[in-house]
Amino acid sequence: MEITYRGLITALHGIFFGSLFLMAAFAAVVELIRRHHELSPSELDPGGVRLERFFLIAMALLGWAAVLTGTFIVYPWYRAAPPPGTLDLAAFPRNFLLAHPNTAAWHSLGMEWKEHIGWIAPIVLTMLAAVMYGHRKTLARNPHLRNAVLGFALVGIFATATAGLFGAMLDKNAPVEGGATITLMGAAK
Repeated sequence: MEITYRGLITALHGIFFGSLFLMAAFAAVVELIRRHHELSPSELDPGGVRLERFFLIAMALLGWAAVLTGTFIVYPWYRAAPPPGTLDLAAFPRNFLLAHPNTAAWHSLGMEWKEHIGWIAPIVLTMLAAVMYGHRKTLARNPHLRNAVLGFALVGIFATATAGLFGAMLDKNAPVEGGATITLMGAAK
């Protein structure tokens, strides 16, 4: 079983950072909804506060790791221009998609959405983490603030899921490959 260096980095970007971020964002939304249904605001002991803080910081960091690796590492590989006269565009995902009428929309719609909406998610969910941690007691007492934060959180989940879906479909149609081959299992020949 082998994977290229670029394929590995792309997988880390989407499968590791992106999917963990989406799950953490969903957990934060569930927590906000749970707080909305509390009969009385719960108090955490110092260990619970530390655990909540760790979770919220980890969620924000996963989001930033996903968007930064996507923007500054994977995306330049995706849009690399082929040398003049190149006939096999498989190593140049953007050009490969645009060269075929059946796949051109994956770039013009999918990548355009992905590269813009992807930035919304970590911005919104970093705000969510700051409010959930820094204004914990106000959030517990103020249902209007809680609803506003929940609305932002749902926008963040939508942005994350949309970017993830387009990323998966783009990688299925035109994977970012190249670099050294890494053997994960089995003997190298």
